Amino acid sequence: MHLLRAPLLSFPHFAFLSVAGFFACGLTAAAQAMPSAPPAKWVGTWATSPFGGDPWHTIPTLVDSTLREIVHTSIPGKALRVRFTNEFGTEPLRIDAASVALSAGESAIQPDSLHALTFDGQASIVIPPGTQAISDPVAMATPAFTNLAISFFLPLQQVSDVSVHSGANQINYILAGSNAVSAASLTGANPVASWYFVKGVDVEPVSPHAAAVVAFGDSITDGAYATDNQNHRWPDYLATRLHNNPATADLAVLNEGIGGNCVLITCIAPNAQARFDRDVLAQAGVRYMIVLESINDIGGLNEPNRPNYHLTAQDLEQGLSQLVARAHEHGIKVFGATLTPYKGAGYFSEQGEQIREAVNQWILTSGVFDGTIDFDKATRDAANPLVFATAYDSGDHLHPKDAGYDAMANSIDLSLFH
Repeated sequence: MHLLRAPLLSFPHFAFLSVAGFFACGLTAAAQAMPSAPPAKWVGTWATSPFGGDPWHTIPTLVDSTLREIVHTSIPGKALRVRFTNEFGTEPLRIDAASVALSAGESAIQPDSLHALTFDGQASIVIPPGTQAISDPVAMATPAFTNLAISFFLPLQQVSDVSVHSGANQINYILAGSNAVSAASLTGANPVASWYFVKGVDVEPVSPHAAAVVAFGDSITDGAYATDNQNHRWPDYLATRLHNNPATADLAVLNEGIGGNCVLITCIAPNAQARFDRDVLAQAGVRYMIVLESINDIGGLNEPNRPNYHLTAQDLEQGLSQLVARAHEHGIKVFGATLTPYKGAGYFSEQGEQIREAVNQWILTSGVFDGTIDFDKATRDAANPLVFATAYDSGDHLHPKDAGYDAMANSIDLSLFH
């Protein structure tokens, strides 16, 4: 039996060209007076946003295979648990065995760190369609900024719809034909650039003050064009800055960016408002959110496949404000980030630029957010502010390269998190 592949949909061209800012939040007297949250039992140390299908790559055969996926922690823990996902599946997903270990590079693990994962004491679990599963806690000391190898075996079964995060900027491994979740390395495994069926790692934090920052957005948050396997997305650089600053050293950063995502319309994956509960509110220990998104909505104005598409700055402002209001209901502070330059990108238009500038001005001056971050100022060319500075441009005039992501993280005032 083989994996049945869901047909790849024909996505609007602009969805593949962009990834950018998501900014929504509302500052009210009630929000300012929010009580301090009690110490969290669990805090996310790594996370990603799954969605259905895989529009960026061909889906490999996943059943009768061991998957070993590499993830990068942000804060340390005394124990951990792993979140698996079948949220976009239409059939039950069976995992017959799973493990976690410290990575030793590529598909290898440090054997003395290997721990089996169980679910209510059982080695296997069936995850119903549309939901997720959390492993039992593992008494495993987990350092900050270390790579974990999460391995799991999928027996032969019908899998028509895959819950996946593609464009991971991280090489993972699939070994067909055997259960190798305890193997020291997966000799002969095929490399893949996506995270399949894994969505998060939570830790029992070392510090009682630990909490998480969710970075919510599109491909610019997801890290498009960052160097593979180096953790050079702007949320990664932010996690390092927070760790090195004593006042913020206990804050994790969870990257919930999706390449090609939109705030108001369906581009790649459910839009930001539709996925907000799953990708922000459901994360463990969240105290802050940074929103950088809207550029793909704006790019749709120059997409010939959307002849009847209309958008105003007020539409985006309302959508972002709704996210802020929903975050505040859960005691989460929201920081709005300005949209980075995009002149020269495939879907640039003068009308879109006017909306981008209006939304950026609103983010900085409206008072809706609990704080603001000016990514536009941090990345633009001083002599020509409609474009990226040459040192930061990946080459497509829409996404930064590593140096641009570093500049974005360095522009964030860490006192926002105190």
